[in-house]
Amino acid sequence: MGPTASGKTGVAVELAQRLPVELISVDSALVYRDMDIGTAKPDAATLARAPHHLIDIIDPTEAYSAAAFRHDALRLMADISARGKIPLLVGGTMLYFKALREGLDALPQADAAVRAALDAEVAQHGIQHLHRQLAQVDAETAARLAPNDTQRVQRAMEIFRLTGSPMSALLKRQTRHELPYRILPIALVPSDRAQLHARIATRFKQMLAQGLVEELRALRKKYPLHSDLPSMRCVGYRQSWQYLEGEIDDAQLLETGIAATRQLAKRQLTWLRSMPENIELDCLAPDLAQTVRDALTGNI
Repeated sequence: MGPTASGKTGVAVELAQRLPVELISVDSALVYRDMDIGTAKPDAATLARAPHHLIDIIDPTEAYSAAAFRHDALRLMADISARGKIPLLVGGTMLYFKALREGLDALPQADAAVRAALDAEVAQHGIQHLHRQLAQVDAETAARLAPNDTQRVQRAMEIFRLTGSPMSALLKRQTRHELPYRILPIALVPSDRAQLHARIATRFKQMLAQGLVEELRALRKKYPLHSDLPSMRCVGYRQSWQYLEGEIDDAQLLETGIAATRQLAKRQLTWLRSMPENIELDCLAPDLAQTVRDALTGNI
């Protein structure tokens, strides 16, 4: 586990060359086909060296949930173990890791009618209006979510309207589902946050140079996309969408893209700090793959 730009993929690929592991991607953006540049998806040569499960499994018009991830990951983990290998889960979507380890049984499935009503409210009054409503019925969840986090604010309100109970209360009541595996949780965290921020800025500049905006333009031609789809809310694509719509210019695209990626990294690090069982390693270490390998072999 680790924040964006912490070197997770590179380490995982190196480990796959040296250890009897199969990689499972734990990334809510890498599931989308044709979204390659903005997700920092491993290229074809890398995937040939170290195949990843749960990459390129749905179209950008589709949705993928933490519950779906848990179902898919458990199936893959069983298959990998049956082949005599070790599942190595790698990614930065911390909610997926939490769902895998604890389950999500207490929360209801999405309801199309309630979703449509919430979409209409957001369209008429804005997401901040819905966030204020959420604060009245579930102050704990509202305090945790950014007022402009459309997807999560709508989901929290959907849960309340379906059950009459705050999502925060349901989460506290859910039954913990223990995994039939021994977990070795390794977190790649920066010893110097400024260096991680520098990596983030460099990588986003590279994404733009590689054609992120052109990639999105091609996606909009191939698929019936709109800006509220989960795929188009991914960092980088949201800002590129605004650029194509003429809402921001080149300089603002670079600035907002880097800022949004830094905010993503901050949220990921907050998740990691809440997991005291993690084995924390410095993602800025000069030989990170060997450091991780040593940690793994020393704890097996």
